Amino acid sequence: MARAFKKFIPMFDRVLVERFAPELKTKSGLMIPEKAQGKIQHATVLAVGSGSKTNKGETLPMNVQVGDKVLLPEYGGTKIVLEDEDYFLFQEKDIIGKFES
Repeated sequence: MARAFKKFIPMFDRVLVERFAPELKTKSGLMIPEKAQGKIQHATVLAVGSGSKTNKGETLPMNVQVGDKVLLPEYGGTKIVLEDEDYFLFQEKDIIGKFES
């Protein structure tokens, strides 16, 4: 099965990410109820746009690349569904930071 995000190319300074799965159990093995799980703020970059344009028409390079692990704001982004999977689209300026590997 082809991954849907390979068919989707973000425009300009937008970044397509997939949030990490929430923890379903504590370290001691207790199940965490869905309401208590909290919003996942870590994600993997799946696709990036070409970059934003300056007033002179020059393209500014993106600071994140495909495969980067990033920290997202608690709120924001646009949820999109591709082939029954949830992905999120953020502007690059909204991404808080990226983790070094």
